[in-house]
Amino acid sequence: MTVIEGEALNEVRSSFSGELLQAGDTGYDDARQVHNGVIDKRPALIARCRTTADVADAVRLARQADAEIAVRGGGHNVAGRACTDGGVMIDLAPMRGIYVDPKRRTVRAQGGTTWGEYNRAAAVHGLATTGGVISTTGVAGLTLGGGIGWLMGKHGLSIDNLLAVELVSAEGEVLTVSEDEHPDLFWALRGGGGNFGVAASLEFAAHPLTTVLGGIVAHPLASATEVLRYYREFVEGAPDEVTAFAGLVHAPDGSGDKIVGIPLCHCGPLDQAERDLAPLRSFGPPAIDLVQPMPYPVVNTLLDEGFPKGARNYWKSAFLSELTDETVGILVDAFARTPSAMSGMVIEYFHGEAVRVPPTATAFPHRQAGYNLVIAGEWLDPAEDDANIAWVRELFAALAPFTADRTYVNYMDADESERVRAAYGPNWDRLVEVKRQYDPNNVFRLNQNIDPSS
Repeated sequence: MTVIEGEALNEVRSSFSGELLQAGDTGYDDARQVHNGVIDKRPALIARCRTTADVADAVRLARQADAEIAVRGGGHNVAGRACTDGGVMIDLAPMRGIYVDPKRRTVRAQGGTTWGEYNRAAAVHGLATTGGVISTTGVAGLTLGGGIGWLMGKHGLSIDNLLAVELVSAEGEVLTVSEDEHPDLFWALRGGGGNFGVAASLEFAAHPLTTVLGGIVAHPLASATEVLRYYREFVEGAPDEVTAFAGLVHAPDGSGDKIVGIPLCHCGPLDQAERDLAPLRSFGPPAIDLVQPMPYPVVNTLLDEGFPKGARNYWKSAFLSELTDETVGILVDAFARTPSAMSGMVIEYFHGEAVRVPPTATAFPHRQAGYNLVIAGEWLDPAEDDANIAWVRELFAALAPFTADRTYVNYMDADESERVRAAYGPNWDRLVEVKRQYDPNNVFRLNQNIDPSS
């Protein structure tokens, strides 16, 4: 463990507006916890920042001590890279300021803001931005990796709405990064993860939106094969306003029943939404139909209960070449054998504005229409780690003939460093060059790392 003490620490502490916590301090154990309960790391110092100046001081202090840096925004990343063993954890959780400019239709959010907080602030002005499907997810982390969300068919990914980032660099300098300032770095931040600095605040374009038609339709597992085949047909012909995922999950009522659920959101006019979703809502018909008009912030909470903080998680994810009948059969069969009543798998369909952007226009290269699969192993008892991890790995291996050599960086677990290139595809070489320019010593390496020495 790095020892951080003495004159340098005292100098920072004298002006630091947040908290500097070490083992034994009140709040230390709470602050070091991230969403994934598997992660149990103990930083030498937790810098709970309140301002951009705090972030800059924390970066410089960590560098002076030659300490590993971890950056925590929302803390949702399944790999647990938001915390460090023995280094400095830069915790942005206290930085939750949000400023909405309704005339310009922009929203600026500090790096510790969650999407639930962002959506609530924007909704007061009748605005919304693509951002996540779980409301407790951090704005910064999700965006830097790409930003899948309910509005991506109509308005693109989170990065497609990003206007500027206030970034603390590896040198502890504060940079304004946009299309006009440091454009190469702005390109890299849109999908390159936390490789280039600490996002102290982010500014987004927002779109007029108040009410959506959203909710979940669900069928018993016995109907899963037919439902997933119909889901494939439906989404491939759906308009931009529709975002529909498919999940093999356990019923949220605690019964343990296995179901196939289709959570969805239509952000167009309600009369159009009713027409567009009618075929999906009548197919089967579903055992449960909870689709109804709702404020946009509410749709982003629909899946929250399925991902509670502190549950133990192990994930694998990849894009499917196509959603074939054979792939569906493997998924349904494996789900029938899951060892945990919390585990499941989600299929996310990419279409519309999210795939109209050229693959090299941003660092996020996955702009083909198609399916992203997430196998989410989730459980509570540490004694069940081996069984649940094995289930995820075995299913992922069985799907290998049907998956593309592409993956979404935000869903990668801690043991997948060999797949980082697959997350960036044709953009890898350019990302390495930007990394060499802005972080040649790989200060920000506790992530799905773009090694400047590659």
